[in-house]
Amino acid sequence: MISTHILDTHLGKPAAQVAIKLYAEDGHLLGEAFTNTDGRVTDFGLSALKAGNYSLEFATAAYFERLGLDTFFPKAVIHFYVKDASQHFHIPLLISPFAYSTYRGS
Repeated sequence: MISTHILDTHLGKPAAQVAIKLYAEDGHLLGEAFTNTDGRVTDFGLSALKAGNYSLEFATAAYFERLGLDTFFPKAVIHFYVKDASQHFHIPLLISPFAYSTYRGS
């Protein structure tokens, strides 16, 4: 299972209604979702996950535009590798208009 959440460190709160797309290594779109009011996506609708490379693409420009803020990063893309598909992969994103960071969550 793959899940994620976004925290807006500029405002100190979750980032709601951010579009996120999940891609396979070959560029095939596997799923897409919007963050909820708590900034989370708990399910991309995958029936199964297998070992391989994936990426999450976060549409940050639209989020900051709704807030009336300029941003340097129109999107954040996180590439990651799944070795054991039976595990839960939680990939948080911390954003501000001019920076972002991530880590392997739990």
